[in-house]
Amino acid sequence: MWRCTTLAHMTAPHTSHTVTVLGLGRMGAAFATRLAAQGWDVVGWTRSGRTSDTVKVTGDPSAAVAGADLVLLSLFDGPACEQVLDDVRDSLHTDTIVLNTSTITPGEASELARRLGPSYVHAPVLGSVPAVAAGTLEILAAGDQDTLDRVRPVLETLGTVRRVDDASTAAALKLIANHSLAGAVLALRDSLRQGDALGLPRNRVLDVLELGRLGGLVAGKRPFLTGQSATAPAEFTIGALAKDMALLAAASTTPLHGAAGLTHTPAAPEADIAVAATVPAVEDAVLEPLRAYIRGHATGDPAHFRDAFLPTAHIEGIRDGAFVSWRLDEYCALFPGRPALDEPTRSRRIDVADVHGTVATATMTLSHGADTFTDIFLLVRVDDGWRIANKAYHRHL
Repeated sequence: MWRCTTLAHMTAPHTSHTVTVLGLGRMGAAFATRLAAQGWDVVGWTRSGRTSDTVKVTGDPSAAVAGADLVLLSLFDGPACEQVLDDVRDSLHTDTIVLNTSTITPGEASELARRLGPSYVHAPVLGSVPAVAAGTLEILAAGDQDTLDRVRPVLETLGTVRRVDDASTAAALKLIANHSLAGAVLALRDSLRQGDALGLPRNRVLDVLELGRLGGLVAGKRPFLTGQSATAPAEFTIGALAKDMALLAAASTTPLHGAAGLTHTPAAPEADIAVAATVPAVEDAVLEPLRAYIRGHATGDPAHFRDAFLPTAHIEGIRDGAFVSWRLDEYCALFPGRPALDEPTRSRRIDVADVHGTVATATMTLSHGADTFTDIFLLVRVDDGWRIANKAYHRHL
């Protein structure tokens, strides 16, 4: 177990106090560069062996922390934080403060706070590389008040400090903030897909979206959204955001709904998160059995259902207060081969379709007179295309 018991008095920049940054990825390198530019004595280390033009870098993490008053962690996840701290624990001075900006689970943050005691500050940040460079991050800082006071000059060099009750809460709030970002990216993706479906020019769609609630995201990410950022470095990657969503889902044990879609987007994980918004809608082959199903309802012709479903499919739900499970032949027998009398007033829409390799899920809403149905489909890819394997439905009374 590692534990620091006393604290160094950290003052303003242009002193001899040393800040060691462990982890020189996009954010860690930005932290190191910003602090060095503002007069701090900075030493960096990274597992990748990456060098830096702006700060001193050493290949030995123990040597990096040996003379440090403050060790700033900017690592990918909780296990990385644990491993690196285990590696350097014998080289940490008793008066060294550990400032962790990494995005980890509430449980991991709480455990690090327990093990390091009052010398640990958990301070995840809201904002990306440009905000670091400008010193405009929002910092969710949790720790002993005396320790926070001592590291405040460093934190305020990076942005605005917002005190949080404890490390677990700070970690949880960071995950919630990133969840809202994931939701915004996927909302933007849906808007772009709808614009494509309506034949609207991408730039015109972005012009309008920039005027609304997604305006900040669109304005900041426009080069990525228009394919003009081939050489631009990612500010926040799809892989990192998907990792954060997995951490949130594991910590909350609550479904993430649409935000989980980032985990199986076909865009490269090292791409900027904005690229996830440009992924085209699911291919028509996936939607075709759903459209055949719609044609079956619209015409009353069961042949369309046979095109839509696998022969082994079941259709299940509650009918007249009792559970029913129809085989495909039984389901087809319910249809007379002609449209319903009120067909002109009926409507059906595909709400969601998500592809997971060789299987897909879809949700549809059917408005049939006084009745509204929610249909949930499981689809599979077979030799001749996609077919519906099973359907479950709910009738809204």
